[in-house]
Amino acid sequence: MRISAPRYLRVSQAAFVALYAIIITGSLVRLTGSGLGCADWPQCSESKFIDVSTGHAAIEQINRLFTGVVALSVIACALFSFALRPKRRDLVGMSVVLVLGVLAQVLIGAVVVLTGLNPYSNIAHFLVSIFLMSVAYMLVQHAKIFKASDEPVLRGEPLLASNKTAQAVKVLLALTGLVIVVGTLVTGSGPHAGDEKAVRLGFAMTDIVRVHGIAVWLTVIAFFVVAMMSRKTQVARSLLGRPLARFGVVLVAQAVVGYAQYFLGVPVVLVAIHVAMSVLVWLAALDVYWHSRLSAMPSRVLDL
Repeated sequence: MRISAPRYLRVSQAAFVALYAIIITGSLVRLTGSGLGCADWPQCSESKFIDVSTGHAAIEQINRLFTGVVALSVIACALFSFALRPKRRDLVGMSVVLVLGVLAQVLIGAVVVLTGLNPYSNIAHFLVSIFLMSVAYMLVQHAKIFKASDEPVLRGEPLLASNKTAQAVKVLLALTGLVIVVGTLVTGSGPHAGDEKAVRLGFAMTDIVRVHGIAVWLTVIAFFVVAMMSRKTQVARSLLGRPLARFGVVLVAQAVVGYAQYFLGVPVVLVAIHVAMSVLVWLAALDVYWHSRLSAMPSRVLDL
């Protein structure tokens, strides 16, 4: 069976959406206090295939069942990548990484439950999700280029390879990653642990929130630096203009939600929005980095 490039792109996009959705459902498990809603693992109940006897069990069970959808989507990416002609090692490699990553997430999820929602295992669970979203983003971008052209992805020297703007973009990406990591420490110290008896990190909330805030403001400064540097050349403007605009919008929105949730006593709704948008902030930063690494390609590819 041969798979067309447009069809493979749709499959990779479906996997991307599924991986993002499982992060949202996973956060809802924690925010509703349903982290230990299932008494067993991998089954939710020894006596029932599907246990919805309580609200917490139902929420946890739905999240576990949705993992099957995610697994099927990434397995489809891997299987279809082998059927592409010409075969692309980049697409095969990233698809296989997604399959292995989802398998790792299943095992980490077991550790989370069996350790009574240990915050470090929860942090690992989220950060691996961020890694998988990054791979899925790259997979979609490579699949788009494969659909638009048979030329190798990122062929030749990147247009901004020796440019100071490209180095500043790397700093922006690193700082955004720092914000995500410190944000997990805030979450691990906060009130929404997934269960009333769950252990929390030993950080004082005011201290760890202050560190998180500093990281955010450093990221904001880096964003403005990159934005100003990108205006100096036509190449940088054409490559980074739209991605930087998208990053700026989600960064500001996330900052507003973050401050609002802190001063309003971290209500569940705002925390859920904050978690969902944290993934968007990282993806937007990754999008800026991706565009900074593009080489001389057809103009139709640069706008993907």
